[in-house]
Amino acid sequence: MAKTIISTDKAPQAIGTYSQAVKVGSTVYLSGQIPLIPETMEMVEGDIKDQIHRVFNNLQAVAHAAGGELSDIVKLNIFLTDLSNFPHVNEVMAEYFQQPYPARAAIGISALPKDADVEMDAVMEIDG
Repeated sequence: MAKTIISTDKAPQAIGTYSQAVKVGSTVYLSGQIPLIPETMEMVEGDIKDQIHRVFNNLQAVAHAAGGELSDIVKLNIFLTDLSNFPHVNEVMAEYFQQPYPARAAIGISALPKDADVEMDAVMEIDG
């Protein structure tokens, strides 16, 4: 099956050898997003909630570029350098998602690119 590369200037450009997303059939694989501001490629300032909002906004921009919405995400992976921030993820996520929620994993890790505190990637199912 053919792969379609998804790209948008409304989300941070790749900082490595990857695409923002790849669509195969009706499945879109969204690469990990950290709290980078697309226009400046600088990390968002503020607390963990500000970072989580920026990550969801970045994912949303890529989802839109692929012809979908956050509600089309079927699997969300969350990487946190401090798992005590997990309640903040739940709080902010409730502003972007409604039931039924996607399948999800939360993984505690020691470090992320650009010293981010949070990164998320996703798998989305869309029509067409």
